[in-house]
Amino acid sequence: MTDTWTLDASDGELLIRTGVTGRAARMGHRLTIAMTRWQAAVNWSGDAPVSAELTADVDSFDVLRGEGGVKGLSGPEKVLVKSNAMKSLDSGRYPEIRFAADNITDTDDGYRLSGKLHIKGKSRDHVIDLRTEDLGDSWRMSAESTVRQSDYGVKPYSLLMGSMQVTDDVSVSFTAVHAKGD
Repeated sequence: MTDTWTLDASDGELLIRTGVTGRAARMGHRLTIAMTRWQAAVNWSGDAPVSAELTADVDSFDVLRGEGGVKGLSGPEKVLVKSNAMKSLDSGRYPEIRFAADNITDTDDGYRLSGKLHIKGKSRDHVIDLRTEDLGDSWRMSAESTVRQSDYGVKPYSLLMGSMQVTDDVSVSFTAVHAKGD
């Protein structure tokens, strides 16, 4: 028996966290960004997942907050951050980021998903450890993974002649809840 679970932003969240590096790093903000439009599909054979795919719309990038820095992150600065990110990701040509897992294995606390991560026209092997938790009438899924921007041709944003820049490695986290029997 084959079954498919479908999930979207109403079921959970997909967050990106950035860091700051360089001589003037104390002036910069560590950002928390939400991808507000995403879809995931998990295909099952019996009681085992056999493939999974998650697609996020690049232009759904929403800066939630910035920690650190000389002063708080203002509304216009959040708009500028998004604008710079859309340029770096070339969102007009590459409107989606996608992870497709074609190999899923059991782990002690969930599953290991191995597949391809597609960003800005480049694809690379990527592995995600997905934790699952039985909540009784539903399942909670969560994962955290590190993505190196330069591996996908994304140049981390910098200013002040490079003395302050976003770290190359960003942290991506995913959480969702899916009702049993759906």
